[in-house]
Amino acid sequence: MPIADETAPALLRIEGPIATITLNRPAAFNSINLSIAQKLEQLGAEVEGNDDVRVLVIEGTGRAFSAGGDLQTIGAAAESDTIAPVVGELLKHYHAFIETVRRMPKIVLSSVHGSAAGAGMGLAFVTDLCIAADDARFTPAYAKIGVSPDGGSTVGMVGTVGTRRALQLFLAEDSFSAQQAYDWGLVARIVPAADLKAETRKFAERLAQNPPAAIGGTKSLVYQAAVTPTKQQLDAEEEKIIDAMHTDDFRVAVKKFTSKAK
Repeated sequence: MPIADETAPALLRIEGPIATITLNRPAAFNSINLSIAQKLEQLGAEVEGNDDVRVLVIEGTGRAFSAGGDLQTIGAAAESDTIAPVVGELLKHYHAFIETVRRMPKIVLSSVHGSAAGAGMGLAFVTDLCIAADDARFTPAYAKIGVSPDGGSTVGMVGTVGTRRALQLFLAEDSFSAQQAYDWGLVARIVPAADLKAETRKFAERLAQNPPAAIGGTKSLVYQAAVTPTKQQLDAEEEKIIDAMHTDDFRVAVKKFTSKAK
């Protein structure tokens, strides 16, 4: 990979069916400023449009996963009274990336080490699944500076932990551990920090064994289930399973199964 790429605020690597986006502002603990938000939007669209990718891993380089919104940028905007245009522009790009993460018919796995704070915590949990190092710490951080959550923080967490636990986390917890996040269903696996890279790869490979129609169909059905009337959800299930049954993956698998059964 050319050196120029290595200095970009976020990097994309594709190996077979697994894509990896690396947050790459280690000196700023991978905090989210306009340049990284724009880059993430661009890389997210690239992954979404790549039919060979089944799993997207999101990780951070350096000592932290992500410290959240870049307070240098936001502080300067507050000083110069340009909050609405500056934060509006930042979130336009960053929220476009979050929408892509939720919409793409691929499983998105966050791989978290060190600190995930504010929008960084939101990113860890707005993905479909999260694997965390045993030393990871999650810090809501919003209420402390007098603001409400952004970056998809409420999108990812409320669906997992429910309204009361979400209110508790955002307003009454300074930070919580990977173990607590696991107990609340926010983290799928906890692994020793030294093994995070290898274990993330293993988990991603396991997820990538699922054929694309199974991944895409399951993801969209699961996310709409909570807000869709039963009949509409059943119709969607019918449509997705019939689509999936038209794929070679299904034909091969069912043939294997039926020949075994004889």
